[in-house]
Amino acid sequence: MFSRIIFCFILPFTSCGLKENADLLLLNGRVVTVDEKNPAAEAVAIRDGRIIEVGKNETIRSKYVASRVEDLQGAAVFPGFIDAHLHMNSLGRLLLELDLTGTGSYDAILNLVETKVKSSPKSEWIFGRGWDQNDWAVKEFPTAEKLNACSGNYYVMLKRVDGHAILVNQRVMDAAGITKNTPDPAGGFIIRDTQGNPTGVLVDNAASLVKKVMPVPTREDDSLALELAMKSCLESGLTSVHDAGVDPQKIDLYKNMSKRGRLTTRIYAMLDGSNQTLIDEYFQKKRDTANVDNFLKITSVKLYADGALGSRGAALLEPYSDDVQNSGLAVTDPEKIQKITERALESGYQVCTHAIGDRGNRMTLDAYEKALLRTNMYGLDKRLRIEHAQVVNEFDILRFAKLGVIASVQPTHCTSDMYWAEDRVGPKRILGAYAWQRFLKSGAVICNGSDAPVESNNPLWGFYAAVTRQDQHGYPQGGWFPDQKMNVLQALKGFTINAAYASFDEELKGSLEKGKLADLVVLDKDITSIDPKEILKTSVILTMVGGKILYRKTP
Repeated sequence: MFSRIIFCFILPFTSCGLKENADLLLLNGRVVTVDEKNPAAEAVAIRDGRIIEVGKNETIRSKYVASRVEDLQGAAVFPGFIDAHLHMNSLGRLLLELDLTGTGSYDAILNLVETKVKSSPKSEWIFGRGWDQNDWAVKEFPTAEKLNACSGNYYVMLKRVDGHAILVNQRVMDAAGITKNTPDPAGGFIIRDTQGNPTGVLVDNAASLVKKVMPVPTREDDSLALELAMKSCLESGLTSVHDAGVDPQKIDLYKNMSKRGRLTTRIYAMLDGSNQTLIDEYFQKKRDTANVDNFLKITSVKLYADGALGSRGAALLEPYSDDVQNSGLAVTDPEKIQKITERALESGYQVCTHAIGDRGNRMTLDAYEKALLRTNMYGLDKRLRIEHAQVVNEFDILRFAKLGVIASVQPTHCTSDMYWAEDRVGPKRILGAYAWQRFLKSGAVICNGSDAPVESNNPLWGFYAAVTRQDQHGYPQGGWFPDQKMNVLQALKGFTINAAYASFDEELKGSLEKGKLADLVVLDKDITSIDPKEILKTSVILTMVGGKILYRKTP
């Protein structure tokens, strides 16, 4: 009798009828696995934070017993969404500061500042983000004159939506010593009036001129911002994010939170490549081991090749079509990008370089190619990345696949920029802008993100933009350059398995497969099969990270 019981324990699926224990069963769902071997299922069994099986309801019921069972009642289950490019601290801070996103005029911004001045108890700094002169009737950069009139004794700094330009009032310029005689720094410029006086807008590296007078955020400030950002991510169905450029203070915070089990969103942190001391420290000790419960990974570095298209700082091979005296800004010397890439490759790190214009992309690809050749790693699986890859020459699009470079794109940038992008680059170059199918057909890997808080971190909005190339009002009919739309599977892979691949994590997450982390999101609609218009009406029912339900929509 004893031997028979032992035999039944070892082989639980014999005639004894014993079932294997699980922590949680998800039943009666429409499971989209992003696993080519098993693309669709109905149920998922989870134990110890991992998926132990994905299959039909009857299979999961017959093989497993669990104290917790979720009847999904036909809801759609997807791998937890991964945002391959956002900024956690800035996302959290946007929830604490003036949100200028979508403001239709400079006057609307001034009203928000004036209200903030009246409600603040003492003279201090007022921060905001989200203005975009391209959304205004008069599509010109704002000036500080009106801002001075409503800001009183406050210091005011308002970031443009893309983070590549700031508007400050006269009080800030005086404190920073910015005058008519202040020269433009390398990789940036001060917008001036016809007499040469600063107007209050500082583009790209010129923003660093005010850094010395700005208050330094405290640890408490950063902690609160992180908590708010993680909460927002979970509500949006994001279980992992790639944080694009993290300074030492944020890294220390992430490590502390990870060790204490306080991270609720998995973070792939890119080191701030402008901080030489930081990257020296990490390159010397090779790959970082700060990895607790797979919630924190620090094995990449973020660099900048150029500025942004909206502020005409993206580096172009030929002048801007709507500003023929300007070809944009190379904010980092290409040789420096090459040298840092060489050191990163030798130390086992990935490099992720911001490049938006066709010149910015070309100089980054050139730097990568030289670094791969010099380190004798050409053709190996190093997964160097270009962040944004917005306007790319047709010849250079073909180089992404050849060099194994990942195009890390943000679909909502396309639908935000489409109203004015062709004005910037003209009818010929626009064919290489947001050219997702050209990348995919060349064999390059695309991963999707949001660049939040530049855009919303809601991946459903990004998914909608990817498959429609329309704004949320359905404009333009049929989509903007519709031949470059992603199909639903391409868009989904961009936010799941491809994003996992982009951080060397495809064996760990990005699809619903046995042995992978139990990170998943449940939606009330299957976004791969509904009318695209319905995607924007789709809701997150629950978000699970490591087998724990960390967000559930209230009835």
